[in-house]
This record gives sequence, C-alpha cells and structure tokens, in this order.
Amino acid sequence: MSAHKALSLTFDSLDTLLSAYMPFLERGGLFVPTRDRFELGQRVFLLIVLPDTDNRVPVSGTVAWVSPPGMSGRRLPGIGVHLDASEQGLCSTIEQMLGDRLNTTHTSFTL
Repeated sequence: MSAHKALSLTFDSLDTLLSAYMPFLERGGLFVPTRDRFELGQRVFLLIVLPDTDNRVPVSGTVAWVSPPGMSGRRLPGIGVHLDASEQGLCSTIEQMLGDRLNTTHTSFTL
C-alpha cells in the first residue's frame, strides 16, 4: 500500500462543510479536493479548519472514495476520507454545526 499522505483543508463556510461532509459513511467522512493520486484504503492524515474557528484539527482516516481529474459530470477531483473511529468527537462537532442543514437537499461534492 502507498505511504501515508497528509493534506490541509479549510472550510470557509457552513455551506462548504455541508457539501464536503459524508454522513452516509458509518463513522462519517469528508470530501477533500485534490489532484494528488490516492488508492482506496490508503491512510490519510488531514489538518482541517472548521468554519468560524482558527484551530487546525488533526484528523485521520482511510480513502473510501476517489474522483480522479477528468471524471465526467463536472465532479471536483478529490477523495472521500472515511474517518477513523477515534474521530467521533469531530463528527459530533460537525453535525452540531450543520444542525438541520443535514436534513435538507443540498449540493454535495460526492453523491
């Protein structure tokens, strides 16, 4: 398997966070725009900044989704990172921030 990779991601707004959050994964996940090459199951480390915060939060998970550059449907190239079980606190924080928005129809970077 490929070496671990680290990426940095800043969410400027709740709308962007909502579009990137993947609640349909068992432990939650985040879509990370990137043109770098990743493999399914590859370990990934993220430094994320949530909306209206200045703190960089270290996050770990595995690649569960790959949208390569040039994919049809105008999809943004990137990866979906299935968060580790140890990131449950982060998922709870994200879901609290998004609140009722999670139950609305919205644009998603994934599905």
